[in-house]
Amino acid sequence: MIVRRDFLASGAAFAAAAVAAPAWAQAYPSRPIRMIVPFPPGGPIDTMGRMVASDLSERLGQQAIVDNRAGAGSTIGTKLAAAAAPDGYTLLFGSSGSLAVAPALYQSLDIDPLKAFTPVTRVALLPHVFVVSNSLPVKSVKEFVAYAKAHPGQLNYGAGLGTPPHLLSTLLVTKAGISAIYVPYKGAASSITDLLAGRVQFTIDALLSLYPLIKAGKVRALAIARGERWPALPDVPTLVESGYPDFTIDAWTGVAAPAGTPADIVAKLNAAINQGLRSDASKAVLAKFSAIAASGTPEDFHKFLVSELPRWAALVKLAGAKAE
Repeated sequence: MIVRRDFLASGAAFAAAAVAAPAWAQAYPSRPIRMIVPFPPGGPIDTMGRMVASDLSERLGQQAIVDNRAGAGSTIGTKLAAAAAPDGYTLLFGSSGSLAVAPALYQSLDIDPLKAFTPVTRVALLPHVFVVSNSLPVKSVKEFVAYAKAHPGQLNYGAGLGTPPHLLSTLLVTKAGISAIYVPYKGAASSITDLLAGRVQFTIDALLSLYPLIKAGKVRALAIARGERWPALPDVPTLVESGYPDFTIDAWTGVAAPAGTPADIVAKLNAAINQGLRSDASKAVLAKFSAIAASGTPEDFHKFLVSELPRWAALVKLAGAKAE
């Protein structure tokens, strides 16, 4: 009887182990994935995040759900993602704003993105364009600088604190050696309204925001902040061509996972996202925002972050921007 009891006990243990095995041996992903977007629904970053979530759902066989956690300049969602378990089931749809600008702008954030996250892949690059109000009698960067120097302190540029228009316009003012006044705005819409009305005379902002206004003739494009001209605006020179050889800076988006996420999971996510970026549906979404697909390996994204984070932090410092 002792032998029988031992046999039954060992058999029960084996059966229990067989039932429990799938809990730890199931292939990733075995349940839905949460994609945290640290911005409100409906904007370009959110739309691109939903594009990537849709690609993951289709290619990994599990639903990827967007979780908008906006607030405090994107820091709420970023901190939430950084604190999540490193198991591949919580991801951050990050950007130059949340991963590069916010850590420099919000001292209380206390997050080093290079330590808090494991890079998965870049998703897109978003070019910037330098435009002026139609009220300004200039048609080139050279003419703009000459006019600004002839009218010191009489030109305004408006933007939200610490946003790319604030940082990049300040950079141009510094490099050109001109005197202009920064006017803070709470939102982009009001600053664009004043640009159209001529109360603000210039800005450098995302092409996705300004392209429709340029095509409609409501603002005048003087230069693209890239190394090459934008195909849809072939007659607009670059800032490089206009005498500013190192003025090439894009905004960007990418996916990151909490630090410590296993490499095989990161590789699986990377492959699925990059495959999705090659689809016609994703190309259509990116084209809508004048964005450039920027796929690559996790190592590529890591190297990119190493160069980009200090670059944007330097712009925050140059502009003297400090979050309230």
